[in-house]
Amino acid sequence: MLSIIVAVAENNVIGKDNDLLWRLSNDLKNFKEITMGHTIIMGRKTFESLPKILPGRKHIVLTRNSSSIAQSEMVEVVNSVEELLQSLNEEIEYFVIGGGEIYKALMPYSEKLYLTKVQKVFQGDTYFPEIDKGQWKEVSKIEGVIDEKNSIPHNFLILERIK
Repeated sequence: MLSIIVAVAENNVIGKDNDLLWRLSNDLKNFKEITMGHTIIMGRKTFESLPKILPGRKHIVLTRNSSSIAQSEMVEVVNSVEELLQSLNEEIEYFVIGGGEIYKALMPYSEKLYLTKVQKVFQGDTYFPEIDKGQWKEVSKIEGVIDEKNSIPHNFLILERIK
């Protein structure tokens, strides 16, 4: 099963210059808790933006430019959406972690969205696709705590695809 995990500004911005536009400690903890022990799926640019391989998670990189990525026990490269979908086990939850083009390509195949809604408008160059409210239902919403490490209001939502 494909799930998407993403932090999105009010205007659907998710990043700029291959980086996040905000730092919310709560969101990073949430991301780690949800994805730990699972396989994460990303595009090449997202993979290259990581400071290192994220521990406790296998990485699948979806790219047409596979020569630039060293494969290992924890890193697999696939060259197309079709190749990716054929390689997945339907009984296991996989997490799509970005970037914008990968979200757009895999949204139609995803069953669940783990969405951090950052309640602020940002200027960026990467956007999350519009969520069709007729295809998704909200099953959980938790208000994020605001403190010195989390200065921007935010909520954690889980949406499931309506079958």
